[in-house]
Amino acid sequence: QVQLVESGGGLVHPGGSLRLSCRYSGPSFRIFAMGWYRQAPGKQRELVAAIGTDFKSNYVDSVKGRFTISRDNAENAVYLQMDSLKPDDTGVYYCNRGKTITLSRMLMEPFEDDWGQGTQVTVSS
Repeated sequence: QVQLVESGGGLVHPGGSLRLSCRYSGPSFRIFAMGWYRQAPGKQRELVAAIGTDFKSNYVDSVKGRFTISRDNAENAVYLQMDSLKPDDTGVYYCNRGKTITLSRMLMEPFEDDWGQGTQVTVSS
């Protein structure tokens, strides 16, 4: 069984930065692609950043050049560095592992039973 625990969210002014962390408890972290999802108020959850087992990454267009995803297989952790934050980045951020992934198209089917509590990010002046 896998447990995912997100942390690092908070309230930040536009232009500010945050670094989110996701701790993975369970087997075989290194064999899964990992992704960060965002659920904005009133919207569906969307994949914003993903990283493969080969450490290649991709992003949704709205965050390209501002967000950086990374993983540490020794620590069973995945991170999301968020810079130049905008009010539209507000939402609850979740991590998950990929059941299937097409990185080039930013398509990743998550494990639905693995969702954690997420971490709230609010960008506001």
